[in-house]
Amino acid sequence: MTKTSDLPPPPKAEKRPYSYERHGIRIEDPYNWIRDKGYPTVDDKDVLDYLKAENSYFEAAMKPHAKLTEELFQEMKGRIKEDDSSVPLKQGDWLYWSAFKKGTQYRDWYRKPVAGGPDQLIYSENAEAEGKEYYRLGAFSVSLDGKKLATLVDDDGSERFKLVVRDLATGKDIETVTKVGIGNPVWTKDSSGLVFTEVNDQWRSYRARYYRIGDDPAKAVTLYEEKDDIAFSVGVDRTTDDSLIIISTGNNSSNEVRILPADKPTAPLTLIKARKPDMQYEVDAAHGKLWILTNDKHVNFRIASSDPAAPGEWNEVVAGSDRTYLRGITAHRDHLLVTSRVDGLDQLFLRDYASGNQERVPFAEASYSASFAGNPEYAPASYRLAYSSMVTPQTVYDYHPGTKKLEVRKVQEIPSGYDPSKYVTERMMIPARDGKQVPVSIVRLKDFKKDGSGKLFVYGYGAYGYAIPPSFSTSRLSLVDRGFAFAIAHIRGGDDLGYQWFLDGKLKNRTNTFNDFVDVAKGLIAAGYARPGRVAAQGGSAGGELMGAVVNQAPELFGAVVADVPFVDVLNTMLDDTLPLTPGEWTEWGNPITDPEAFKLLRSYSPYDNVEAKAYPAMLITGGLNDPRVTYWEPAKWTAKLRATKTDNNLLLMKINMGAGHGGKSGRWNSLNEVAEAYTFVLTQIP
Repeated sequence: MTKTSDLPPPPKAEKRPYSYERHGIRIEDPYNWIRDKGYPTVDDKDVLDYLKAENSYFEAAMKPHAKLTEELFQEMKGRIKEDDSSVPLKQGDWLYWSAFKKGTQYRDWYRKPVAGGPDQLIYSENAEAEGKEYYRLGAFSVSLDGKKLATLVDDDGSERFKLVVRDLATGKDIETVTKVGIGNPVWTKDSSGLVFTEVNDQWRSYRARYYRIGDDPAKAVTLYEEKDDIAFSVGVDRTTDDSLIIISTGNNSSNEVRILPADKPTAPLTLIKARKPDMQYEVDAAHGKLWILTNDKHVNFRIASSDPAAPGEWNEVVAGSDRTYLRGITAHRDHLLVTSRVDGLDQLFLRDYASGNQERVPFAEASYSASFAGNPEYAPASYRLAYSSMVTPQTVYDYHPGTKKLEVRKVQEIPSGYDPSKYVTERMMIPARDGKQVPVSIVRLKDFKKDGSGKLFVYGYGAYGYAIPPSFSTSRLSLVDRGFAFAIAHIRGGDDLGYQWFLDGKLKNRTNTFNDFVDVAKGLIAAGYARPGRVAAQGGSAGGELMGAVVNQAPELFGAVVADVPFVDVLNTMLDDTLPLTPGEWTEWGNPITDPEAFKLLRSYSPYDNVEAKAYPAMLITGGLNDPRVTYWEPAKWTAKLRATKTDNNLLLMKINMGAGHGGKSGRWNSLNEVAEAYTFVLTQIP
């Protein structure tokens, strides 16, 4: 184990006087200077010198454990099939798939005729990424006639994507449509043009545009621009039957949708129903009707239909339910596919339009993750599904409704071997301090002893209604095989137990999320999984905020904490409406600019503002210089304040990726190495 006494002195960020007053309260922020005044350009020498010093300290601390990091990396890499490929998916006259080649970081994309013929390489991420420190393919969309390809590419981590159109017959790129694209572009029905979204200087997806192939991109037609609400973002889609283009605008809690004919992309837009606070809906089309999923009458959503001629007059198809949480619909010719969650467990249904009968796709395990997975055609013969559990590798199925049979198309290969009989998965309900029962998914070795002698790793997120699924991970096995029980805490703020579970962890209820995580850790300790100080925790982004809050609340429980791209400077960020995401986040956290109570609440739990002179566990904090979601200064300011304030000698490390963004390094091996680094940190702090 690396000790701070074995290392050179850690970096010490200078304190510079800076304060401001809000709602009659003065806030001192001596590390405000770490935010470069020229952001998003970061060239302030003092700022860069501090970040580089922290990176050097990280490298010095990790260097003695390079052998373990390499061992973990090779172990995790050995569980990944290097020359892996996806199951081909039919779209029109072609079968499409992607594949990794041995030794490569990225995918290559192929197709071949359904009628038979040779494989065709149509796009190589490896060739496109050549010579770049960072590369991410954000969208891949083939035109309906199969002749053109639209891609969105980010090559610096800023999430401002270049939209390029390629002629698949020649393999040549024929147009760069925009350099500030985002989301997924959609083709018109005749494949003559694209509808796409762009971000503005504040990195907000603010408009939908139409570009006709061959025209000057500068003359692209703006179909819709969000001017009424700076918190709303614009997205585009196409209905499954290819009849309509969908333009939506919304934030985390409400939205509205407009439609136009997919064969007339410059026709007037039709608004389905005007936005209302806290009302959400999504739309698909089949059999001359609109099919709508909405929470207008029930917190767990209901399904309705309407006539496109009167799109706002909704007729109930499936009523909302306290037990069944309706999460998604897709309208195919023969069935309305319904994604739901019942008592926290994924359920997939096929609904017959005529009779209303629903057919549930059966799965054998008691706890698992399942979803419909990419069914681009309106009338497929079968429906593609993805499935896994904490002990069952990723499995791709085709479900055949005629025979009610699941056909296995692919099971994740683990080249170095995997014996599921060595492992046990459990689902526990642990009471939170207010009496709510919090689900926990656990995987461990079968011979793991629940006598307090073991080690425990707890992962959490708890925000935006995103549930961490109890799915399979090959990397996780490296911890489990070394004696850790690995637990996922399904805390409030996610939608694990329904939409109300999400609402119970946001705004005025936000502290429920942090309390749930602490109470889960205490409950698992009481159940014999570990003793205090032998628990590791990890979370990223809003889950990084979670890590900051729980180490402020109960640092004695944890021996090691990994906070990836942590949203920890919560109060300052929510007070700054010039930052890209702030206005859209007020529905999640509250608006401390206008609301004194929101200001008071955020100030009470913001991890950066609540660092105290006390002992903290060993911590690894990460960030990305180009991250537009959680800006680099959040982890940097937090690290600086922790170093100056905490009273312990436990290891505190920060690593800032100088050429990456929110997701860390790109490429499957680069990102895997970062996992190996995090696990090295945990294993050396809790040996």
